[in-house]
Amino acid sequence: MAKYVIGLDYGSDSCRAIIVDASNGNEIATSVKYYPRWKEGKYCDPRSNQYRQHPLDYIEVLEETIREALSKAPAGVAKNVVGMGFDTTGSTPVLTNEDGTPLALLPEFAENPNAMFVLWKDHTAVKEAEEINKLAKSWEIDYTAYEGGIYSSEWVWAKMLRVLREDEKIRNAAYSWVEHCDWLPGLITGHTKPETMPRSRCAAGHKAMWHESWGGLPSEEFLTSLDPLLAGFRSRLFTETCPSNVKVGYLTEEWAKRLGLTTNVAVAVGAFDCHMGAVGAEIKPGDFVRVIGTSTCDIMAVPYEEVKDKLIPGICGQVDGSVIPGLMGLEAGQSGFGDIYAWFKRLLEWPLQNILGKTNLLDAFTKEKLMEEVADAIIPELTKEAEKVPVSESTILATDWMNGRRTPDANQLLKGSITGLTLGSSAPLIFRALVEATAFGSKAIVDRFLENGIEIKQVIGIGGISLKSPFVMQTLADVLGMAIKVAKTEQACAFGAAMFAAVAAGEFEKVEEAQKAMGQGFAFTYQPNMENHALYNNLYKNYQQLGKFTEENTFPA
Repeated sequence: MAKYVIGLDYGSDSCRAIIVDASNGNEIATSVKYYPRWKEGKYCDPRSNQYRQHPLDYIEVLEETIREALSKAPAGVAKNVVGMGFDTTGSTPVLTNEDGTPLALLPEFAENPNAMFVLWKDHTAVKEAEEINKLAKSWEIDYTAYEGGIYSSEWVWAKMLRVLREDEKIRNAAYSWVEHCDWLPGLITGHTKPETMPRSRCAAGHKAMWHESWGGLPSEEFLTSLDPLLAGFRSRLFTETCPSNVKVGYLTEEWAKRLGLTTNVAVAVGAFDCHMGAVGAEIKPGDFVRVIGTSTCDIMAVPYEEVKDKLIPGICGQVDGSVIPGLMGLEAGQSGFGDIYAWFKRLLEWPLQNILGKTNLLDAFTKEKLMEEVADAIIPELTKEAEKVPVSESTILATDWMNGRRTPDANQLLKGSITGLTLGSSAPLIFRALVEATAFGSKAIVDRFLENGIEIKQVIGIGGISLKSPFVMQTLADVLGMAIKVAKTEQACAFGAAMFAAVAAGEFEKVEEAQKAMGQGFAFTYQPNMENHALYNNLYKNYQQLGKFTEENTFPA
């Protein structure tokens, strides 16, 4: 009898569930559902970089995606599902009560954004991150050492402190906090108590300053010196963490019934989407896996002897077993990638929404369809024209910091910049400069690894952009001067979660075995144009100069 596993990928906008044959990785069925409240724009304020998500969004799409996927699967699949794994965005934490219930699920806080999950791209905690960095550098232990030496406003301690400072009612109700990737496995297995809930090594090591050498999380003295509001949180959290080959437990009777499954489903410890995506893309030592979407996340799994006692500065951490148990997980990434193209598209859409949208010359139906058609054509048409421009004639230069800089050297206060504009500059030329900027930002990350003696044998791209945008991917290959293999599956993150689910369920002893059996291989490879690479090397020097000028001579709003 075939055994099946379910991988759940919680992205920024939606959840995707896939049902996979554990023996060979064949995809049986899939379902995607968008977070309903998030889709309406609730609880967010982009002008202040506030992005919050309601836990009910996560619960509702969990039930809907699994039930829909099961409805598409052949009869009998549901009773033979043996494992389930989760990946989520991160750091996306929430404050909880003593039972581990997110405060937004309590009636009195149901509409309070501070009681909700603080999405990874929420940058309201820049001040708090700065305070953490300042204190860490003067403390006897630098708790940021294994997180690249710079703590980010995208990470849990900064976010939770910000919320505690902002909201007295929340502060009085908060007992502990939990990451999204820990909460979901805990919820459906009945392990929600903050002190006993199994916690992700991936999340804790990369975002919460957890490390074995100092006994887990930062000390109580450090946290209370940062702010007395953090008093007691450490004792109400965790000391030990688990890689994702560990089983949290089995579905409770309640959740088995709600999902249409049995209580024989083993649930794996969760992790962040990019780490699971790297596993789904069959990462091995020497691979540099790029999860390319609204932002990017870069993942490597490196043998201990290659890293030794080396601390790589300015990345998002090096954590034992955060990707593959038995290897050192390295993480980096860009705060903006596809989001930068989306920003430019919105800029060009302004007349559609604010002029054409108000015209009385067209009936409402025609007007709506026309606006939709033009909006959908903007990026394809920009791409078509931008591709025609030789590298030697690409004279506009931009930085990729419209959403701050994640790595190398986190600085969420940074803003983007564009230079070289003339009266002859066109929208396609600016778009090309933005694509090149995202590639230059990628090169800065690659160079940081290489400069620190980390060998990169091949680059692997996963995510929508890698499969759907040849112009972006070819530009990236040319700038890096490296071939880029593109994973065949669009669902690498969900596949990674499914692979760990298969291990947690006992179908494989090691995740490497699951990768070999369930991996989907690669669709194609982008080879670099080395003539363009030589030209881009010169442009990259200009990018570095513009970046330095921008960082030293512009000021945060």
